[in-house]
Amino acid sequence: MILIGELLNSTRRRVREAIDARDAAFVQDLARRQAEAGVAYIDVNTGALIDRELPAMEWLIETVRAATDRPLAIDSPSPEVLRRGLELAGPGTLVNSISAERARLEAVLPLLIEHQAPVIALGMDDDGIPDRAARGFDVLERLVETLEHEGVLRAHIFADPLVRPVGANTAVTGEVLEVIGRLHLAYPDIHISGGVSNVSHGLPCRRLLNRTFLAMGMTRGLDAAIVDPLDERLMSEIAAAALLLGRDEYAMNYIGLFRAGRLEEKP
Repeated sequence: MILIGELLNSTRRRVREAIDARDAAFVQDLARRQAEAGVAYIDVNTGALIDRELPAMEWLIETVRAATDRPLAIDSPSPEVLRRGLELAGPGTLVNSISAERARLEAVLPLLIEHQAPVIALGMDDDGIPDRAARGFDVLERLVETLEHEGVLRAHIFADPLVRPVGANTAVTGEVLEVIGRLHLAYPDIHISGGVSNVSHGLPCRRLLNRTFLAMGMTRGLDAAIVDPLDERLMSEIAAAALLLGRDEYAMNYIGLFRAGRLEEKP
């Protein structure tokens, strides 16, 4: 499972305050703890700092880079900020994100080609976010084919069917899971990702919903996720699900985590 640590996000009040105050100690501690938890990428998001985003992203990347060499995911609505982030963060940086919206596709695609960067490909186009699985799959199918045609490797594509709050529409999770399953069958050599914590927005016991949805997604073919890696029970359940789904040969990862004291079994 390819995990992307979500915690250095400027939409979180404490993170936004730390970036504005240039609080390197806070940022570096959060980066180190996510790296130690085992994420493949650390997401760095300055999108909430609209009028000062570019210098904020430059500072954030340099600060995180001084604490860990774990690959970064550059998360911004601004192509200019993405470009600068790719220059600073170096090879292997994940772009978060591109979509089938014409303006976004035309602005971000050249960056992917120039830097040979992997990318999260969001399942939305100029008609918005699909509300039915059939259209959701069609949008991502077109986007995957476009990216591949333009030279993006399938192994660099992280298709994201856009996890939405189940509290706002109880049918949406089933639709997303159906898209995941169809993508996995149609494109077994791409990655399928999702922002897991979106599913629980506005509801109580959010971590319970996040954990349950993630395990359900993994049964359909989800092999990457944007998560809170400091949720020890979530991380334990990912390891357990990977083992039960045959993704952990001889249970080596699961046993290794147990021996390291990193499996959480408390209710």
